[in-house]
Amino acid sequence: MKQTRLTDETWNAKTGASQPAPAQSDRTDESPKGTPQTKHALCKHAAAHANAVAAEYFPELPVDAIGWETSTRMQRSAGRAIYDHRSEAITIRLSWDAYEAYGWEQFARVVRHELIHAWQYYERGTADHGPTFKQWVEPLETDRHCERYAEPKYWVVCEACGSRDPRYQRSKVVKQPEQYSCGRCGSDISIETP
Repeated sequence: MKQTRLTDETWNAKTGASQPAPAQSDRTDESPKGTPQTKHALCKHAAAHANAVAAEYFPELPVDAIGWETSTRMQRSAGRAIYDHRSEAITIRLSWDAYEAYGWEQFARVVRHELIHAWQYYERGTADHGPTFKQWVEPLETDRHCERYAEPKYWVVCEACGSRDPRYQRSKVVKQPEQYSCGRCGSDISIETP
C-alpha cells in the first residue's frame, strides 16, 4: 500500500533508507557537537534517541519499525505520531521549523512525547493525551503539549469570555467569523491579525 505524504524527507529506521537522498554525507549531517544539521540527520538522531528511551520504558515497542519524517509545512505542532489502521504502521513526523526554533535539547522532549503516542498506537490502536499519556510525562521528562514555535497569522477572539485561539491559515472561520461562535461560551467572535 502506497501512502502519499506531504513531507520533505522520510527516513526509515529499519532500512536506513532516506527519500530523497540527502545531499551531504552522514559525516556532515551533524555539527561537531553531534546535533543534527540536516533533515536526514534529525530523523536519524530522533530514531536513535527513541530507541534508547524505548529500551528502558517501552521494551515491547518495535521502535525499529517506526518510520521517521521531517516537514517544513507543520505550523501547529512540533511533532505528530501517525497510525495507519490498515497496515498498523506507525510514522513519527517532526517539524524542522520547531527543531530549528527549539534546538536539540528541547526538541528531544518532542521526540519523547511522540514516542508515547507511538506506544499508545502499538498497545491500543489509538492515542490521546489522557491518563495513559499522563502517566509517562514525568518519567520521560516531556510535556503534555508543546509550546508555540510559529506565530499565528490570525487570532480568533471571543468578545465575551476573551478566549484567543490561533489560526495559521485563512480558514472559513477567519474569512466569515460572523457565521461562527465561541466554542467555549457560544458568544460572537472576531478576528485579529498580529
